[in-house]
Amino acid sequence: MRTVLPGKPQAKLQAVCTTSWKGKRIVAYISGNSLVILGGPHTLIQTIYHESSTVLDAVAIDEATAKIAVCSGNTTYIYRPYGWKEGILKWSLQFSFDAEDRTVNPCTLSWGTSEELLVGSSTLKLFQTVKKEILIWSRLLSSPAKLALFSHDAELIASTAKYDQLVKIWRRLSYGSDDVRFDFSYLSHPSTVTGMQWRSAAEHDQSVAHVLYTICVDNRVRIWASTDPHGLQVLQLWADIDLQTSIQPRHLEPLGQIEERYVFFIDAHDFLRITGNATKNASSQGKESHVLEHLREVAARNTEICVILDNRGHMSAWALEKVGNKIRVPGDIINIAHIESLCVPFPNSTAGSDCYANIVGFAGQGNDSVWSLLLHDFEGKITWLEARIDELFDPSPGRACLHVMAHWTGHDGPIKKIVRNVSGGTLISRTNDNEGLIWKQRQTKAGTELVRRSSIVSPDHIHRTCVIDDGDFVANLHHESLSVWDVRSPLATKVSSSAFDIPGKLLCLLQLPTLEESSSTRHLAALSSTMDGIIWQLDFRQHPKDLVAERENRCYSIDEFCRFNLGLEDDLAFVLPIDPAGSTSSVTEFLDAFARDVALSYTQGGIVRTWTSRVNAGDKSVEWLATSTISTGIEKPSLASGSSIRKVALVDASRNGLTIWDSRSGQLEHDEQFASQEVIGDLDWSSTPDDQSILAVGFPHRVFIFAQMRYDYTEEGPAWAPIREIRIRDSTPYPIGDSTWLGNGDLVIGAGNQLFMYDKAIATSDDMISDLSIPIHKHSFVDLFDVVAFLNGPLPLFHPQLLAQCILAGKFSLVQKVIIRLNGLLKFFTEGDELESYLKLSIEDFFTDSEEMSITSRKEMQSSFADFSLEDDPVVVTEELAITLNENLAKISVPNISSREQIHLADIVECVAISEKHQRSMDDNAIRYFVFFRQQVLRQKQVSQLQVGVTWREMTWALHSGSQEILVDLVSRHFQGRTLWHHARESGMFMWMTDITALRAQFEVIARNEYTKTDEKNPIDCSLYYLALKKKNVLLGLWRMAAWNREQSSTQKLLSNNFADPRWKTAALKNAYALLGRRRFEYAAAFFLLAGNLRDAVNVCANQLQDLQLAITIARVYEGDDGTVFRKLLEERVLPLAAFEGNRWLATWAFWMLGRRDLAVRALITPIHTLINTAEAPSQQAKSYLSTDPALVVLYKQLRDKSLQTLKGASQIPPREEWEFVIQTARLYDRMGCDLLALDLVRNWVFLQPVKAQLPPSLGEIPDPRKMMRRRSSLVVNDLPPKSPTFGRKPPPKVFEEPSTNSLLDNFGF
Repeated sequence: MRTVLPGKPQAKLQAVCTTSWKGKRIVAYISGNSLVILGGPHTLIQTIYHESSTVLDAVAIDEATAKIAVCSGNTTYIYRPYGWKEGILKWSLQFSFDAEDRTVNPCTLSWGTSEELLVGSSTLKLFQTVKKEILIWSRLLSSPAKLALFSHDAELIASTAKYDQLVKIWRRLSYGSDDVRFDFSYLSHPSTVTGMQWRSAAEHDQSVAHVLYTICVDNRVRIWASTDPHGLQVLQLWADIDLQTSIQPRHLEPLGQIEERYVFFIDAHDFLRITGNATKNASSQGKESHVLEHLREVAARNTEICVILDNRGHMSAWALEKVGNKIRVPGDIINIAHIESLCVPFPNSTAGSDCYANIVGFAGQGNDSVWSLLLHDFEGKITWLEARIDELFDPSPGRACLHVMAHWTGHDGPIKKIVRNVSGGTLISRTNDNEGLIWKQRQTKAGTELVRRSSIVSPDHIHRTCVIDDGDFVANLHHESLSVWDVRSPLATKVSSSAFDIPGKLLCLLQLPTLEESSSTRHLAALSSTMDGIIWQLDFRQHPKDLVAERENRCYSIDEFCRFNLGLEDDLAFVLPIDPAGSTSSVTEFLDAFARDVALSYTQGGIVRTWTSRVNAGDKSVEWLATSTISTGIEKPSLASGSSIRKVALVDASRNGLTIWDSRSGQLEHDEQFASQEVIGDLDWSSTPDDQSILAVGFPHRVFIFAQMRYDYTEEGPAWAPIREIRIRDSTPYPIGDSTWLGNGDLVIGAGNQLFMYDKAIATSDDMISDLSIPIHKHSFVDLFDVVAFLNGPLPLFHPQLLAQCILAGKFSLVQKVIIRLNGLLKFFTEGDELESYLKLSIEDFFTDSEEMSITSRKEMQSSFADFSLEDDPVVVTEELAITLNENLAKISVPNISSREQIHLADIVECVAISEKHQRSMDDNAIRYFVFFRQQVLRQKQVSQLQVGVTWREMTWALHSGSQEILVDLVSRHFQGRTLWHHARESGMFMWMTDITALRAQFEVIARNEYTKTDEKNPIDCSLYYLALKKKNVLLGLWRMAAWNREQSSTQKLLSNNFADPRWKTAALKNAYALLGRRRFEYAAAFFLLAGNLRDAVNVCANQLQDLQLAITIARVYEGDDGTVFRKLLEERVLPLAAFEGNRWLATWAFWMLGRRDLAVRALITPIHTLINTAEAPSQQAKSYLSTDPALVVLYKQLRDKSLQTLKGASQIPPREEWEFVIQTARLYDRMGCDLLALDLVRNWVFLQPVKAQLPPSLGEIPDPRKMMRRRSSLVVNDLPPKSPTFGRKPPPKVFEEPSTNSLLDNFGF
């Protein structure tokens, strides 16, 4: 936490107190109905709220026990400390009691000895508070006490009333709770007593002579002491000091300025200690000074110090020697310092103003030589000031100084709303009482702080607030009017207002962007629940910005500019302004999707829209445009927030579910459900300077800060993660009212009447930081923006995610270059060395067409490596190189990647080496499949319980590979020739094998391995597989050998029958249903196959076993790829599942298996549910960013040029849709950190060129899809179905036509 604004202190004489307890400084003050306890300038220990709405009147701390007493009217609360030994000092209510006065008056409090508490109001009452309150003495007063204070030993009490010129001194005559008696005498003053203070002792049980300081309206300090023990009065006047004449300024003050005087005292024991500490510190540093020597001489005479200040920066210090001596000589009061230009933030004093400030001083702890002041400004602020004692009393010009450590101020009521301006440098906090405080962000040496600039007190209810431009003006929207306030002075003034009448409930007030920033006019918009709106024009032309004297003569105008209606008929729930985040985009004259968003609306049905606008000054109108529309599927959302960099957060009706959307693409990026007791109350957006989004999610007593992360399609990692948790329950029991971000990344939280400002520093010990594996380099704190930047932005070339995407993009040779270069650099790498992100490789390598790289000869690769590789380095990644590199990766911490990513990098290196070994027999698609298959296998070794196989993406690559035979061999060899079904499911081999004969042969291998996987060789394990192969006799033979199985006889007898006979078919079905009842699902599917009922067998595999791959495989093995059941399974099960999940890889695989290659291409771009007839709406998963894998563009480019059917499918995709697909993929690459791949994509992409039909459509002419290609290719397979004969035209000859030589050469770039 950078700073805390604990609340506005009460304007009471006893509103603040402090003491030192067990070596810890404790400060307590009252604000509204809350007690605030602090341990330092920025250390809030605890806030205690009282249920009653009445404000507190006084607070006092017991020096001996650290008990705190506060009072409100006649009720007194006693709090005792606990948790000191455990290091968590807090206070809890011990008890409360009522003073039982007949009249309710503000009371005064003072602690005595032995936990005695003096409560003064209309009556002086003394209570014993050890376990419960016990009244031990009481005396009715003629006038309610303003102050009643115990002396340090509780022998004397000094009391005075409001406007009283007498101080009553009560002398204790007896001790003990049974018989406590006091007598009293008076100290007469010529004018009203405004303050008084007893001299303190070094220790609470130490005995010192009684000395009382009193201050009067006549600007004199009087020192009272017991100079005559036998006199009639307990105390006698020892001396007085004229505050007015004590300071003689060297310069005349301006007329009309009131010279206020303020005073504080330094007790002799404190002055002696801190002067001694200063001397020791100066001696150790060799910095002795004449000022310190002078102060040491003064302190040696055991003097009290009276310090007098004025509000013009003058200070005069007086030493009081031998206070209490009966005879005072002139040298007993001497001036020891006179200081000019001392900066103290006293309240502004002008003629006719009523200001007051109280000063509480105390010495630093331990060996400190610091003197601290708490300056209580009755206008509502406490300032903590500090100075070394030699700095404070240094008379040299410009040397004396008081350092401002903190300002404590704020509201005295609960904060309801916090609104910032666009730049985040000004904000306004507002309460339910229509009070608003304007805060300005200010940079200091210690960091950022919030400075109170102005306050607004509105007589009308404030419905919405908008901070205009830099924060010089604030607009408040009331129920029937709009008011504009000038907030450049401490008390804001209303400069103009405008009444209005609008249908519906007002929802939002926002400032519209201005094309010309230098213009003197601004436009505000208000929208209602009926989507009706009003635009006001604010004219500031007539104000000279810095001429304060002319402010009263300025004329500001608010005119109704126009009215509008957005024309939406749906059930609008709310409209709110967009949170400004990221770099400020320039405002243009164009109204399009690239314009800056200004508002967000959402409906009860979960439809979210973002809006931009353009003001037309000429015809006095405003145009609105919906820049995005997202159908979230979330019914009755309770909360939403949008950022200007196109991110939207939405909370569901239960307020427990959070979703984060990219409004530009309409994709779901994050979905999280919190516990039922965790109610989301606030959403606030911010971003790094590089436009990387940050979201603060507010709960009643804590805030989670989420940061966007790079997209990860290989491991499907989260796109957002919590990086910080802020808890406020330890500081205040009040729930969070609102929060907002400042422009520099600090977060301001309002809870109760307090503002907490948290800076960007995050402790590295935080578990969230540890989970993200962020390199911290032994730092205690990391910057929030640095953490988010590490989780985003461009990746180094050797990052495993970038290498994986390069493999998918067909840049296998480039991956080998990177690995070889990394190996060469790590050979001589030592801890602390820099490792360049691009490894000094040429960026141009990324822009080389992947096809050209794949056909590059080994000789060309070797020559390309000559300029940077070492002589011993191979030109390809061999297994020996992989072993060497992985050994170095195990020993060296590579910069810019985490330890987990380093493990993944080692996996990729090993996979690339194995793929290179088989590269001569594998095409690019086979390499894509095999690299990720091997990577998945390595992950399973690292995480034993991980049993997830390859995804449909890898299966699709293998489906389009011409090297399936070698792939099957490599997968089988990986499982040592003992491939079982769960191995086959992990590899997906039966999804991508296209040769049905080879598929059945491999399935028979699976059947044999399932039979022999156990020592007992149970035929039940392989029944489903042999029956799918229609090899009942083989299964029967296996049952003959299973003599140990108790089911042998009955099963063997059953299998011996002819299942073409309806009787035995029925028997098999009865057994199948019986097995279903026993939940033996796999065996039941086998009996369905025995009965010839393939459809039921497939349904059991898909539904009961939840094994879609097994269902597909059984159908393919049993009846082939053209079978009715297999095609229905794809059409009725697989494609609807793909549409529901948004799985484009599964959809394109299914369409390809159905022979619909045109739809297989379209499914890569077009929404899947538009290609099939399905009544089921897509799920949230279908809207996820994971449904738009950037590798889809690689497959699309590959399939588009493969055959005439695929070209036909590509031709049915509108050019605009293809363009958006490519641009969106580039954005995905950018979000993944693969900026170079994004640049390569947009640089090398070739769009199809539209071709018009040469004949009218009535003749049925379909244009040749090959004409859409920019480079003609003879290798495009003609797989279009034959067209029916048309009138006047002959069907084309069904013979192979030899392609021309030019066509072949053209295909190879010649």
